[in-house]
Amino acid sequence: MPRAADDHEVRAVRAVEDHARGRIISDAPLSRPVPVALRFDPGFEPATVRFAFPGNIEWSFPRALLETGLRAPARRGDIGVWPCGRVQTVVEFHTDDGVAVVQFDTTALLRFLRHTYAVGAPMSAR
Repeated sequence: MPRAADDHEVRAVRAVEDHARGRIISDAPLSRPVPVALRFDPGFEPATVRFAFPGNIEWSFPRALLETGLRAPARRGDIGVWPCGRVQTVVEFHTDDGVAVVQFDTTALLRFLRHTYAVGAPMSAR
């Protein structure tokens, strides 16, 4: 017989991994597509999202930065996020070697954020 969930039970939280196609923007006349794994693990780092690029390159930053950057320019440390027109979002990654600018369809990032909310972890403080 199934039983009702007890208020004292701990709900299992699961990680989220979505996939998006970004476009690397450079001075070259054509941009290059790049596959990106968008990751969120509320059991490990509940306020952090990770963007994983080919070549084992992964950037971690606050989910709040991504949330804010979808609406208005936002920056924290080595990462900037801002809307680019009505349907694109730019994420800028700074290193000692230079800057990588990657453009995403905003709908892919919004879908990823919705999936992070669905696993039950609260939104991070702003």
